[in-house]
This record gives sequence, structure tokens and C-alpha cells, in this order.
Amino acid sequence: MARIQTPQRVRGTQDIAFDEERRFARVVDAFDRIRRLYCFGRVELPVFEDTQVFARSIGETTDVVSKEMYTFPDRGGDSLTLRPEFTAGIARAYIGNGWQQHAPIKVATHGPVFRYERPQKGRYRQFHQIDAEILGAAEPAADVELLALADQLLNELGIAEGVTLQLNTLGDAATREAWRTALVEHFESARGDLSEDSLTRLDKNPMRILDSKDPRDRPIADSAPGIDDYLTAEASDFFAAVTAGLDAAGVKWTRNDRLVRGLDYYRHTAFEFVTDRLGAQGTVLAGGRYDGLVESLGGQPTPGVGWAAGIERLAMLLEEPAVEPQDVVIAVENDAALAHAQKALAMFRADGLSADMIATGSPKKRYDKASKVPAKVLVSVSMRAGNVEMNGRSATAAPEHARVDALLAQLREALS
Repeated sequence: MARIQTPQRVRGTQDIAFDEERRFARVVDAFDRIRRLYCFGRVELPVFEDTQVFARSIGETTDVVSKEMYTFPDRGGDSLTLRPEFTAGIARAYIGNGWQQHAPIKVATHGPVFRYERPQKGRYRQFHQIDAEILGAAEPAADVELLALADQLLNELGIAEGVTLQLNTLGDAATREAWRTALVEHFESARGDLSEDSLTRLDKNPMRILDSKDPRDRPIADSAPGIDDYLTAEASDFFAAVTAGLDAAGVKWTRNDRLVRGLDYYRHTAFEFVTDRLGAQGTVLAGGRYDGLVESLGGQPTPGVGWAAGIERLAMLLEEPAVEPQDVVIAVENDAALAHAQKALAMFRADGLSADMIATGSPKKRYDKASKVPAKVLVSVSMRAGNVEMNGRSATAAPEHARVDALLAQLREALS
């Protein structure tokens, strides 16, 4: 008989359990707690969308759309794409569900996203993000609100040390147009020295040359004109309001005038939280203002600003997580007491106590096995001479012990 071949995990995916799961859960729990402090509502979005949601919003010429999206025809012949990010789906939902009536809205979500790229440390083909967005708010205060949320999250997780908020302005439409013209002129003069990728970007998306990591491009990009010389008075005032708000909120930042977003619908604030603790993949959270995104998807002109962060990358920065002890463990010392132990287990859980029991293996070893379980209270249940015995003990004066004793007293009374 031929040996059945065991299926393997698909390249670029991961199984998250034990210590890794505890790190992952800590990020998600902290995000959910802090987004509530900032009054961001939770939204759930489809894992796949019509391909045009991402092609039109992220941009046909970007690497994400041209090289990394998981796109497939469904049985009806429609082109669908597994989401590579959240913002476009939120913008689509904002238009399609009439969320404009609630504007401005503050929403947050988290879950898996998908990109076909070379797997490496902290980067997978199915990975997970947390995401926060404000739609319908044109004021600089919205940018400050999101950045303060991100800063508090990093501090709450204990990973803010060594993480720097890099901040830039992309200006308004007039600013971007003037700067773009100057960049094209600068890069055209050095066309013969640019890499192949940058030559493609020069024709389609010249601002992205500033992001190039190719050694041939860096001297040319570094000598390119900066945006400050082209800022309109309105754009300059907007950026000043953002930085003043961050200073007032106690959020530290540093200017990076080479930080860009290539797509035309990005406006004003662009930012990244960067660390040197993850090697080359140093960005742990990034975002910006995208006042033209909703309009690019067919909606009315709507201001928007948001950010996303990879849960895996944040989790990699965390200290080794402590195992959270459960409230109660029950040692069932003989099989005759199993039904009584099950009643006790149900009572504990109904009262909001996390509880489990040891009821398999040698009865003589169950108590010792239960004593090794990280639990605040250990309860032994046994039958002796036809009578049930239930006793709880804890190594410390855990407040859960009094609750356990009270529940056990109720159970003994019910059984008597």
C-alpha cells in the first residue's frame, strides 16, 4: 500500500500557536482596548473584493497590483482579489453602505491580508494587520488623533523604545503638481544613470524613485529637490497644525522630507514608525492622508486618513510573554467523582472563572499533575465511603479562592 503523503503548509503561510500566539493576542488585545479609548468602532470586511477595488485604489502601476495580488476568476467569471490591505475595502464600504450619513467616522479592524512576495523574517504571503481610519474629517486634528493612537499602542505594548515616528507632508494638489514637475525635470536629466525600475517609475510614478533602494538611484534621489520649496501657504499651515498637535499630545516625531506616497490621491501627512530592531524591514506602522481615495472609487470627494501595522512585526518586538494562569484546575482523584467534578466545572465557568480539569491517566497521579498546571486555585474532587469531597487550595491569597469556596459550598449543599 502506497504511503499517503502528508500535506505541507503552503509557502509563505504560518501556524500560530503557544508563545507566538500569546504575542499575537497581546497585540490584538492592546489594539482593541486602545481603539475603544479613542472611540473607534470595529468593522468587519470581506476577505476578497472585486479586483477593481484594489486596482483603482492602490494603482495599476504599483508592485502590489502588478506583482503581489492574489487575483482569480470565480465560477461566474468575475475577477476577485484577496485583500492586500484594508483601506480600499473600507472606502468601498463607506460608499456602498451609505456611511457618509455618519461622517466623520472612526473605524478600526484587524485580520489576514495577502500578498505574493518573497517570504522573509516577519513577512508572509498571508499575514495580519491592525488598521485604523478616519473618513470625512479634513482637519489636521484627525491626523493627530490617529498618530496619538498609534503612539499610545506602541507604549502600551512596551516597544516604543527605539521606534521613531518619521513624518512628512505631501502638500495639497497644487503642491504635489509643482513638486512632481520639478522631480520629473531632475530625474530626466539623469535618465541615463537610473535603474530599469526607476526608468519605469519616471514615466508612470516619478515620486516613487525617491523610495528606490537601488545603489544606482540613491545619489540621484538624494539630490532631488525637496517638497518644502513648493508648499502652498495652505499646505504649510496644515503641516504646522499637525506638528503642533503632536507636540501638544506629547508624541515625539522627526522630519523625513524624503518620505513619500506615490499615488495622486495622497495629500498632506505621510508617516512611518520605524525601528532598527527588525533588520531591513524596519517599518512597523505606516499611513497617511488620502483625501482623493473615495473619489477614485466613484464616491463624492471625501477626506480620509489612516494607518496599518503588521501584527507579526509588532509581536516580534515584544518580550517573552508570561503564561496567564487559569483561575481553577480540578483534580478528579477517582472516576466515581467525575460527574460531581463536571458539575463543579460548569458552575465555575458559569460564574466567569476559567477552569479545566485533570480526569485522565492514573488516579493516583492526577493531583500531582494538576498541581503543575499554572492555576490560581486547585480543587480536588473525590468519592470516599460514598461521600463526595471537594477542597480548594491556592498558593497565594487569590481573590478567586473565595469565589471558588463559595461555589463549592453551594454544590455541597445541593448534593447533600
